[in-house]
Amino acid sequence: MSLPIQKNVPLQTLNTFGLPSSARYFASITSDEDLRAGLQFAAERNLDTLILGGGSNLLLTRDVDALVLHMVGRGVRVVSDDGEQVVIEAEAGEPWHPFVLDTLARGLVGLENLSLIPGTVGASPIQNIGAYGVELKDVFEGLDAWDRHEGRIRSLDAGDCAFGYRDSRFKREPGRWIVLRVRFRLHRHAGLRLEYGAIRQWLKQDGIDSPTAQDVSRAVCAIRREKLPDPAVLGNAGSFFKNPVVDSAVAASLQSAHPGIVIYPQADGSVKLAAGWLIEQAGWKAHREGDAGVHALQALVLVNHGAAHGEDILLLARRIQASVAERFGVVLEIEPSVL
Repeated sequence: MSLPIQKNVPLQTLNTFGLPSSARYFASITSDEDLRAGLQFAAERNLDTLILGGGSNLLLTRDVDALVLHMVGRGVRVVSDDGEQVVIEAEAGEPWHPFVLDTLARGLVGLENLSLIPGTVGASPIQNIGAYGVELKDVFEGLDAWDRHEGRIRSLDAGDCAFGYRDSRFKREPGRWIVLRVRFRLHRHAGLRLEYGAIRQWLKQDGIDSPTAQDVSRAVCAIRREKLPDPAVLGNAGSFFKNPVVDSAVAASLQSAHPGIVIYPQADGSVKLAAGWLIEQAGWKAHREGDAGVHALQALVLVNHGAAHGEDILLLARRIQASVAERFGVVLEIEPSVL
């Protein structure tokens, strides 16, 4: 087999929490042919597989008794360009934020609100990443993925992917799909999404009255750096809990009992609650148990202060969930995949 397979590979530097774990088998996947070879290796030995991208949406609580396939294939190309709309395709292993900066350098609008999100392009549709009023589905054109049920590569459009809030078909069918490359429909002159007050405030403070997409990207980066810790400095996986979505009657009841609650009405009549506010009000902000903790500036982020294990982070998360449920009657859902 031409694909190099390694044994007992440490994964601590390959997950943004910096959690200790090792893979029984490990291979770097740079092409479709590599993937086929890796899957064949696993099938012949009756091994489970774990698909790894940037490790930014993963909580490892143990060693991985499987073949870890690390998607590191790189490449960006323009699929079509009519002068206004541009379809651009990136391989799964492309780091997300540098890819966003590449599109901005090409004069394209659409991804600026998603700047500085950790991870890779291949992981972006799985979670339907979103920030500051934009979700991946808003700019999604299509993707190619290996369908393990059918044993072939399939091209999927937005309807096939069944995107939802931090959700997709890929999350609801775990183990079936391996994303290979993703296509985005971007624009040269589209309007900017400036609904979030923090973006407008940053632009105003910087004296920018007619912002460009690059200005919005810089604003988003500045805001995120103020609120979220750098995983290279303090291990974390970004937002650890989803913002819960409730019906309007539940939201009204919570507002009556807790007038300061932060809510975001949705187009379908439901209401999104700010999970960070719920956690902070329950008393968990800046809490620390050993080296597992809650970030001092953003209660939505759980952190590894240096020597935490995955079990420590998960135990803290479970305690937070129970506390919020007891106080507000709201169940928080963990956002990262837990192994």
